[in-house]
Amino acid sequence: MNRDMNKVLFVDDDADLRDATRQSLALTGLTVDAVGSAAAALRLVEAGFDGVVVTDIRMPEMDGLELLRRLIARDADLPVILISGHADVATAVGALRQGAYDVLAKPYPPDQLIASIERALERRRLVIENRRLRGDQSAAGTGPLLGQSPAIEHLRRTIAQIAEASVDVLIQGETGTGKGVVAQMLHALSRRPRAMVTVDCGALPDALVESELFGHVSGAFAGAQHPRTGRIEQADRGTLFLDEIDAMRADVQLKLQRVLETREVTPLGSNLARAIDVRVISASKADLAQLVQQDSFRASLYYRVNGVTLRIPPLRERREDIVPLFRAFVSRAAERLGQELPMLSATVWRRLDDHDWPGNVRELMRFAENVALGIAEDVTDRPGAGSDESLKTRVGRFEADLIEEALSAASGDVAAAIEALGLPRKTFYDKIARYAIDLARFRDVSSARKARR
Repeated sequence: MNRDMNKVLFVDDDADLRDATRQSLALTGLTVDAVGSAAAALRLVEAGFDGVVVTDIRMPEMDGLELLRRLIARDADLPVILISGHADVATAVGALRQGAYDVLAKPYPPDQLIASIERALERRRLVIENRRLRGDQSAAGTGPLLGQSPAIEHLRRTIAQIAEASVDVLIQGETGTGKGVVAQMLHALSRRPRAMVTVDCGALPDALVESELFGHVSGAFAGAQHPRTGRIEQADRGTLFLDEIDAMRADVQLKLQRVLETREVTPLGSNLARAIDVRVISASKADLAQLVQQDSFRASLYYRVNGVTLRIPPLRERREDIVPLFRAFVSRAAERLGQELPMLSATVWRRLDDHDWPGNVRELMRFAENVALGIAEDVTDRPGAGSDESLKTRVGRFEADLIEEALSAASGDVAAAIEALGLPRKTFYDKIARYAIDLARFRDVSSARKARR
């Protein structure tokens, strides 16, 4: 989730209070605009405003309640925090029912205002991200290689520059980063007339690897009743994609090196070499240069396949791409699976923020599919899934959230919250103490409700 959403618009006709509050909020890292009238606030809050409005109730010309009504009419999900004098508390409680996010009574501790703003901003982030999910998906970029990070934009430019060149390419990147996608892009832009032939070097059976790659003539070995065209020759006038070339046996590496040197292939059992016009794209999840230093890969083959080396960075090195990619993937998955585009919970966005994505784009894509199917909560809330927190800590945080939600829904009425939660009174207060929940911030609203009875 976009952690840059930290805007606060503070509205109060008291210049001294306005300046003091602006400074106090700015010290916490918030971006603050402070104005002295509701009219000025309305001019600043445009469509798509991704922040929070904090406004005094009693102001000349247009008061805070009228400002609330106009803001909510523009955007029903905009968090508006009202500040009231003690005489205005009853009125402010009514405003909660009209859509106000929170009410603070003067004088309020600065920490109380900051805590309320932070909760409101978190809610606003969730709303904005869900809107973006349903909006323009172009933020991820276009084409098969999605992302807007500098590394991905540079990779796309390089692919476009070298695609038509007669040069072999080595693609290096961790599992799931999209090496196959890059290979397909290189071939599609190469204008070579034949198809791309893919060879998964890590999956070739030892007994058949040479026959698969180089082909064989009839009678070349026991069981070879019919001739076979090898995968290398099949790629003639096209592209040969050697995936996981780092897994290739040393003896096969030597034979492949000779093919690349001569651009000729000799099937097993034959003495006749066949000329081939092939562009070779290799992919490795390991650093081949390091494997060469460790004598785990032939240096001569390494220098043949890496005419140009393209590195695909893992997601943890380009975190700015995670949310745009997720938006694109979950939208595609929902359409493919015939599902409605889901509303995304804070848990899902927290997962996007906090997880390191060791499986990279492939793992993110699977997660998006789970979200589209409505089963992601089970995945993200499972103890130990992408979190170092213990089960006890995670359950405690969940309980604290539920208690605060109940207090908020009950407008601070402790008795009503206890009833809604179905907890014994002593248990409720034990949990209040355990999770350090500040009842003071609900106290004024609760008192006002009792006064209305």
